[in-house]
Amino acid sequence: MSPARTRRTRWVAGSAVAVALLFAGAATVASARGGTEASGPPPTPSVSSADAGFARDMAVHHQQAVEMAFIVRDGTEDEDVRRLAYDIANTQAGQRGMLLGWLDLWGLPKTAPDGQGPMAWMEGEGEAPSDHGGHDMHGMDHMHGTDGTDHDGALMPGMATRTELGRLREATGSKAEILFLQLMTDHHKGGVAMARACARQCTVPVEKRLAQGMVEAQQSELGLMADMLAARGAKPRP
Repeated sequence: MSPARTRRTRWVAGSAVAVALLFAGAATVASARGGTEASGPPPTPSVSSADAGFARDMAVHHQQAVEMAFIVRDGTEDEDVRRLAYDIANTQAGQRGMLLGWLDLWGLPKTAPDGQGPMAWMEGEGEAPSDHGGHDMHGMDHMHGTDGTDHDGALMPGMATRTELGRLREATGSKAEILFLQLMTDHHKGGVAMARACARQCTVPVEKRLAQGMVEAQQSELGLMADMLAARGAKPRP
C-alpha cells in the first residue's frame, strides 16, 4: 500500500472511531441525566418498541463484529487491517455495553419476546424506498426459515454465517485480510440499514442520536474498506 493510501487509512479509521465515540459519549451523558427535554425523561419504551428492538438486535450484531475483529487480528500482521480491527472492536464493544445498559435501565429483557424474531421492529422497512445508500433491507425475510430458525447462524442482514466465520478463522495473511474486509463490509451495510431505521423509528432522543452516529461512522469505514480491498486486488462481494 502506498504511503499516501496508508496515511488515508490511518486518518479515516481514526476519524470513524472518533465520531462513533463522540456520539457514544454524548449518549452516555444524556442517558445518565434521563434525557434532555425540560419536561423530564421520555417514557420508558415498551418491550416491542423500535427502541428496545434496536437495542437488542444491534447488541447481537455488534458482538459478531467484535468477534471478527479479534479473529483477523490473529490472522494477519498487516498494520492497517489490525488497526481497523482494533477500532471496530473498541467502538462496537463500547456501544454494545450502552445498548444492553439501556435495556437494564428500562427493565426490559435482552432477548425478544416469544413470537417476535430478530428485526420484527423493522416491519415495513423492506418495502420502503431505499435511502440507505444503495443498501436496503430487501431480502430480510429470507434470512430465516419458516420456523424462525437462523440461516447458518446469520441472525440478521449483514451477519456472517458460521461457515464464513470458520473460513475466516482458518485464513491467514492476505486471504484473511480480504475475507475480513468483505465480511465486515457486508456487516456494516446491514448495520447502517438498522441504524437508519432506528433514527427514523426510535423515540428515545439519545438512542436516535447514537444510531445516527453509527450510520456516519460505519459509512466512513465502508469507504475505507473499499480502498483497502482495491489495494489488495479485490472488491466487496456483490
